Amino acid sequence: MAHTKTPGGVLTWGTIPRRVPSILHELPILFAGLALFYGLLSMTHYWMAPANAQTAIELRPGALPKYAMFSVLRIAIAYVFSLGFTLVYGYIAAYNAKAEKFMIPLLDTLQSIPVLSFLPGVMLSMVALFPTKQLGLELGSILLIFTGQVWNMTFSFYSSLKSIPREMREVAEIYRWSWWQRFAQMELPYAAIGLVWNSMMSVAGGWFFLMACEMFTLRNRDLRLPGLGSYLQSAANAGNTRAIVWGLGVMIGIIVLIDQLIWRPVIAWTEKFKFEQVESVEAPHSFILDLVRRSKVLPFVARVTVLPAREYLSLYFAKRCIATGEKRKPGTIGKWVSWAFAGAALTGIAYAFVRMTILLAGLTRTEVRGIFTGAGATFLRVAFTLALAGMWTIPVGVLVGLKPKLSAIAQPLAQIAASVPATALFPIILLVLIKAGGGLGVGSIVLLLLGTQWYILFNVIAGGMAIPTDLKEVCNVFHFNKLERWRELYLPGIFPYLITGFVTASGGAWNASIIAEYFRFGGHTYTVTGLGAVISDATDTGNFRVLMAATILMAAMVVTINRLLWRRLYALAASKFKLEG
Repeated sequence: MAHTKTPGGVLTWGTIPRRVPSILHELPILFAGLALFYGLLSMTHYWMAPANAQTAIELRPGALPKYAMFSVLRIAIAYVFSLGFTLVYGYIAAYNAKAEKFMIPLLDTLQSIPVLSFLPGVMLSMVALFPTKQLGLELGSILLIFTGQVWNMTFSFYSSLKSIPREMREVAEIYRWSWWQRFAQMELPYAAIGLVWNSMMSVAGGWFFLMACEMFTLRNRDLRLPGLGSYLQSAANAGNTRAIVWGLGVMIGIIVLIDQLIWRPVIAWTEKFKFEQVESVEAPHSFILDLVRRSKVLPFVARVTVLPAREYLSLYFAKRCIATGEKRKPGTIGKWVSWAFAGAALTGIAYAFVRMTILLAGLTRTEVRGIFTGAGATFLRVAFTLALAGMWTIPVGVLVGLKPKLSAIAQPLAQIAASVPATALFPIILLVLIKAGGGLGVGSIVLLLLGTQWYILFNVIAGGMAIPTDLKEVCNVFHFNKLERWRELYLPGIFPYLITGFVTASGGAWNASIIAEYFRFGGHTYTVTGLGAVISDATDTGNFRVLMAATILMAAMVVTINRLLWRRLYALAASKFKLEG
């Protein structure tokens, strides 16, 4: 096409070439939408198929794309559920003092319960609800992945809400913001950085426990779901190193792809939510975020759907805020509903307590002795693991958080390391340790480190990124040395995030003990004394009374530690280490 000149003298090449770049900008977004639609359609078709608990897992590389799609969709659906739970549960716990007294201990308890302890109740319930459909097994697997994702996200959101600066809350009160305005314009943006990094850790946790969530034994039934987790577990059971390498290669590729397509853009986007007055010189960037911002399709969709919904919610809650400005006594109906709900909850708890007592009455002395001995051994392993993890994650996390360019390189590597199931790498590690004379005693500590140190690292990175640029400039102006920077800025700045990291790492370490202390490879079972080994063995043999007793003891120990140590540190972080004037 011949070129022309505009009246202003600018050289152009006609209308078609001018449109091509715009179309090219939209194509990746359209392809991503079509791929998501195809994946959901395939998953729905599979869910509606008749139940087949004995699905054969093919170890040929050609089966990996289909297995990868199923695993990614399960983790994505579980993450959506986790995010919804996080926002509701964390918000109520942060702002309702009465509810906080039992919601936070309950959260401590739930995060300490291993995935395998949830397995019997979840899978039996799902199979009973959907006896003839694959949907029951799929929902059970998604709920198990949910139990491995949600707790650290909830702790992060709760901790962020408790540490919102006082002046920000005063501004919201002065301008009489409604509940929705506070949530959308203050609370959620303030918690965004920590929530994003804990979301990455949650997805990594989903990959970590994927093998246990897609292939398991229940009452002598071998339940399998097509996915990367079952592929790697089958390869490990068969001792097929070639299949393990293929599975890990595909998993690492997916993790890198998700990091570049989702997490890097989200991290660059959340940079605007930093609580600072001086803009950072080195801000993270993302090609995908730039592509999305240049798109014309997404703004159009937002104008048609998101903006009207946002305006409606803002107007609705603003009217409710005005209407409730006058003090009104609580309605009688509301009181009766609350009392009825509390009564039903107490009745359910009482019934569960009676049934649990009857079940635990059958424990033998040998079983009780083994449970308490295992609890002591696991406690020492967890404490040692947390100490080792803190020694390297704190300095490395602060360094990565303070340098966005380094973060762009280190984040994908940390994502891969945190996401790769240690059970897939453990056969190689275990064989090396056995030859070196260490065995599973040392191997269990290595596996606990592989599964839990990332909780601390990701939270410390989030804390380092959240440190305001103006405070770093103050340190430069007054020529603080490295020791003074750590004492006066870095450690106080990351303290709330660090406590969240240690709390979730502690719960994750107890949870990971079910894999670290009881491992099957090549037809052999390797065990070491510990509470995780007791739980894994009880799950395999169907000994529900030992499973119940060991799970209760593990939860009780974690809750006791959190009440005596972590909760006091949370209170210290909320009262002393706040970024406020």
